[in-house]
Amino acid sequence: MMRVRNIVFVFLASLLVSGVFRVCDAHGNGCGHGRGRGHGQGLGNVAGLKINFYAESCPAAERIVKRIILSRVPTNPTLPAKLLRMHFHDCFVRGCEASILLDAVNNIPAEKDSIPNSSLSGFDVIDDIKTVIENICPGVVSCADILSLSARDAVSFPSIKNMWEVPTGRRDGRVSLASEINGNLPSPFSNFSSLLQLFINKSLDLTDLVSLSGGHTIGVAHCAGFLNRLYNFTGKGDADPSLNATYAKFLRSQCPNPANATTTVELDPGSSRSFDTNYFKILLQQRGLLQSDAALLKNGNSSQLVRRFSNTNDFFDAFAKSMVKMGAIDVLTGNAGEIRKQCRVVNPKY
Repeated sequence: MMRVRNIVFVFLASLLVSGVFRVCDAHGNGCGHGRGRGHGQGLGNVAGLKINFYAESCPAAERIVKRIILSRVPTNPTLPAKLLRMHFHDCFVRGCEASILLDAVNNIPAEKDSIPNSSLSGFDVIDDIKTVIENICPGVVSCADILSLSARDAVSFPSIKNMWEVPTGRRDGRVSLASEINGNLPSPFSNFSSLLQLFINKSLDLTDLVSLSGGHTIGVAHCAGFLNRLYNFTGKGDADPSLNATYAKFLRSQCPNPANATTTVELDPGSSRSFDTNYFKILLQQRGLLQSDAALLKNGNSSQLVRRFSNTNDFFDAFAKSMVKMGAIDVLTGNAGEIRKQCRVVNPKY
């Protein structure tokens, strides 16, 4: 495992992440190519995606993304968190086709205008990368690929090696609706069955659910994401009985009821600045912060994975592979979609 300073936000609405962490050398695999619209069952089944898709059409594209990201992270250390979160929120709604980047049209709220996405940021960095690439290779590189590459490069900073591979060839969608958010993004209040069903709906499996949840080994959560576990959980003025009592007492000291909207708590207490396996260890100690974290122990198979990831390095490889799979959800390829000239607006139809 190499030491990497970084900050990552992973995968739940209304959470903010910050931290410095270590990552291992792990890569995804199984990249295919072709044409059409694909699902994330495995990259061999996803038409149009392949490593170095722009090798001939815009050979400088990936170098430009990495150069700009690496120049921004030192002065904006929360950028990795912002871009990874944005990538996840994009892929889970309409697929990885950059709909999260689109602004509202005709006063109809776009995805970014929804409550779970209201705290997303980093759009300006994607815009800047797009501007540079458009000046060199106009109309070639999609916003969806720029977002996917940016998230990977930001999380991998400052390592020379990438944490996972990003096959490219995505095209951009033309629709973004806030009304499509509900039911597509996992909630911090979700139980196990609803979490697993949501992931299955996105062509992800139980291993992906547990490994991607492991992103909570870094970062923080707002009190609103877990306040229900601290006060009157069963209607008797008590805390969630599945939460460690000492930990619950500490959380109540940080988050009175009602809580300050800006107060945050570490997702992985004592280790929120290290991308390690400690998240799985604290789950086994009943110190998972969110209901959706604790839910991983409610199923025998997922609980077994939690235990495995808690005492081996298997987590790092699994996380990398799951990120590759997530990045292939419902991609637009071939002649589908478009290559936006600007990431915030669709191309005009002449």
